[in-house]
Amino acid sequence: MTKGKRTMLQILLALFALQLCSSKPVFYESFDESFEKSWTVSEKDDYKGTWKHSKSEGHEDFGLLVSEKAKKYGIVKELDEPFDLKDGGGVLQYEARFHNGLECGGAYIKYLRPQDSSWVPKDFDNESPYSIMFGPDKCGSTNKVHFILKHKNPITGEYIEHHLKYPPSVPYDKLTHVYTAIIEPNNDLRILVDGEEKKKANLLTGDDFEPAIIPPKTIADPNDKKPEDWDERAKIPDPGAVKPDDWDEDAPMEIEDVDAVKPEGWLDDEPEVIDAPDSLKPEDWDDEEDGEWEAPKIDNPNCATAPGCGEWKRPMKANPAYKGKWHAPLIDNPSYKGIWKPQQIPNPSYFELNKPDIEPIAAVGIEIWTMQDGILFDNILIARDEKLAEFYREKVWKPKYEQEKEKEKVQDASTGVSGFQKKFFEVLYKVADIPFLAPYKTKIIDTIEKGEKQPNLTIGILVSVLVIITTVIFKIVFGGKKAVPPAKPSVSSKDATVSAATEEKEDKAGSSSEKEDDKEKEDAATARPRRSRRET
Repeated sequence: MTKGKRTMLQILLALFALQLCSSKPVFYESFDESFEKSWTVSEKDDYKGTWKHSKSEGHEDFGLLVSEKAKKYGIVKELDEPFDLKDGGGVLQYEARFHNGLECGGAYIKYLRPQDSSWVPKDFDNESPYSIMFGPDKCGSTNKVHFILKHKNPITGEYIEHHLKYPPSVPYDKLTHVYTAIIEPNNDLRILVDGEEKKKANLLTGDDFEPAIIPPKTIADPNDKKPEDWDERAKIPDPGAVKPDDWDEDAPMEIEDVDAVKPEGWLDDEPEVIDAPDSLKPEDWDDEEDGEWEAPKIDNPNCATAPGCGEWKRPMKANPAYKGKWHAPLIDNPSYKGIWKPQQIPNPSYFELNKPDIEPIAAVGIEIWTMQDGILFDNILIARDEKLAEFYREKVWKPKYEQEKEKEKVQDASTGVSGFQKKFFEVLYKVADIPFLAPYKTKIIDTIEKGEKQPNLTIGILVSVLVIITTVIFKIVFGGKKAVPPAKPSVSSKDATVSAATEEKEDKAGSSSEKEDDKEKEDAATARPRRSRRET
């Protein structure tokens, strides 16, 4: 490239940057200065969490920090004037960093609609009406980047929460991530994480929101009742059938195999298990307190090469005469009328809409409950122009993120985590966001997260995820037929696999305080034989 062309390119880039800068954001908070003068902390009794103006770890950049665990937090800042998203669309964007990871907590933002005249910022709480709620939330079965639109039904006047279906999962690391929601004039919604599109939806389709913003035209008649004589049984026992005279209901399912012969070399006088030869009764064992001491048992080594030990008994075999309890065969029910359903009537709440009536944004609030500390909010942006949000990502967020990534690589190298394993887990997280795997998303993510804590399980994790995907495909192919459930892979000392056990549950806004400790409780409750009060 010639010097003249290079100079011209630099001029064009400078003009482009100047144009972006001249396109002012509707709202921008960098937290370079303390928040105390411009933000209002909730004074409601439940909100005891302490906000701090703090640096992001490893940077000189400041943010708004959640400083204590297991607290409710509330803070709000009003816009100079309400921002209307209804016609021109707009962009919501902010950064969040989980210095200590995120096991159970919310890090979302509520964009409040205009409040009534009696409302004051210090009264901000979970009842303060919002227009949009957006951002990460993770606890138990919840792992999602929420997008919730609170929309007013023009017929009933009721505000209803409409949740984005199958939202993207929350990034799993401790780096700074930037979350972007783009509402376009054509009713499209795009969710970006770190500038990468993770979800695209349409605000007016029932396929993308639950419940749909536009309600169904008809509903089941609540006053329609099933007639008492309505018969829903497709099959009934044949009333004319009679149990055969030779049907023996008392015949056992199995009988002793009289033709069986004891194998040669069977050791009748050898027990299957014996006392461990090296075990000794502890010197401080108290028979009155601890009970009679018993040595731990081991497999009898004399039985290893023999066909068997102990008393020999003839094996059981299937009884050819077994028929079980007699039941009359089923026949078609002549009175069958099908499965009853109430009749459909016009939905009194139905309305038509070409564009959602999104309430203006009058304030930005953070109202969360979290078991985590170290959550840092930064660079909260509301803008009309998508390019402005991109500019902030490139100039403000990306340099921090790349610096953190480089530091992470050094840490991974010192702890033995390979670049392949990092890429491997990143790919699996993308797999978890595939739409047809949505019902199994929690299982997959739970499996991945457990594997990240134990990098030596990489192959086992892949096997577990493949088992889940195979199960899903099996169900899709065979429909209602019973699918093989995901099996718990075997675990060895050198290479283990982790099976996911959490069923997907759709939580409403906010995190659940319950921990996934069922497995730990189960282990703790398992009774140990009354042999000793300690391992001997």
